[in-house]
Amino acid sequence: MKKIIALLLAMVMVLSLAACGEKKEETKEPEKGSVYWLNFKPELDETAQALAKAYTEKTGVAVKVVTAASGTYSQTLTSEMDKTSAPTMFVIGNQAGVKDWKDYALDLKGTAIANELSTDAYNLYDETGKLVSIGYCFECYGIIVNPDLIEKAGHTMDEIKNFEGLKTVAEDIHSRAAELGFDAFSSSDMDGSSSWRFTGHMANLEYFYEERDAGGWTECPAQLTGAYMQNFKNLYDLCINNSITEPTALANGGHDAENEFKTGKAAFFVNGSWEYAAVSGDVPRATMIPYYCGVAGEEKAGLNCGTENCWAINAKASAADQQATMDFMVWLVSDPEASAKMVEQLGIMPYKNAVASSNGFLADAARYTDDGCYVMDWATNYQPNVDDYRAALVSALNAYNADQSDANWETVKTAFVDGWAVQYKKANQ
Repeated sequence: MKKIIALLLAMVMVLSLAACGEKKEETKEPEKGSVYWLNFKPELDETAQALAKAYTEKTGVAVKVVTAASGTYSQTLTSEMDKTSAPTMFVIGNQAGVKDWKDYALDLKGTAIANELSTDAYNLYDETGKLVSIGYCFECYGIIVNPDLIEKAGHTMDEIKNFEGLKTVAEDIHSRAAELGFDAFSSSDMDGSSSWRFTGHMANLEYFYEERDAGGWTECPAQLTGAYMQNFKNLYDLCINNSITEPTALANGGHDAENEFKTGKAAFFVNGSWEYAAVSGDVPRATMIPYYCGVAGEEKAGLNCGTENCWAINAKASAADQQATMDFMVWLVSDPEASAKMVEQLGIMPYKNAVASSNGFLADAARYTDDGCYVMDWATNYQPNVDDYRAALVSALNAYNADQSDANWETVKTAFVDGWAVQYKKANQ
């Protein structure tokens, strides 16, 4: 019996030791990623920070938002991408950006966020067809008009269907400004806070019609023909010579074009859809018309529509961070409360489940399109070495504003056309 008991005890000990040697399989929970959003738009910062906090409270996913100061996004992006914790969600807004950052961009074709889009019109692809970035809002620009002042001057909006009609109305208002108590155009300052309206936006009319003649641009052309410089001159001259402010006083800025329009001192204001919230309270009937400039068939022109606001996901981030970023993006554009806050700041979002826009200027853009008018896309996004190119154009325009001689206009044409080729070579060395 003792032998049997001893044998049983020995077996128990062996089994116990074996059990002790067994490793229990651990259940590993999937890694929870995080989001780092490098925001492009300073005016969106407060909303973006609030939405990030709300999403973290809702899901437990950490969302960090950093907003680059105005005009510093490229430098900030370069700096942040060199860090260990690089942005997972950032902006690639034009073809130059695609060229610089395509290797850092996840292909978004067929992804959850791409499936939320209502249009492909504002997306950016590289030369291989990779969907590098997707538009998260779009804007439009043109000439904002106060119909009440047009009518007070004895005209109607129906008269303004091309450059000839715009010129007739504007010159008449300017000639009677003292009598009417208001002028045609608000100020066209050439300082940094305003010059982009002309060297970036209005310049687009020349680029757009060249692009259209070429059958569309898929990359920055090495040079321009200047075929529509006279049309640019037509509209630019109309703006500066039929305005509250004399052309010779535009170089240093200091004039508040938005306030001039809001307070009824000017009937026309060159700007974009982002101004709707600022001006519609004072000018409820404010509307936007195209850049009429004397091009044949421009009666069927629409507004300049496009975006530099395109989201990309960092291809070098971890799979968990990529997924977290994708989920966050989808929430921003589809959640009723989140998308409402985004649309309130951005004006409109090209996503099926985002709330509708209440921006009247974007409604004007849609109306032109619905009426069969062509959209003037943002060919200006192709400007090479944009800061240097525009700086040279500002300098030339200031000389022209001070003395509107033929020689000074030739200097503008040189900066506009030859300057493009010069900056293209520098950018593609």
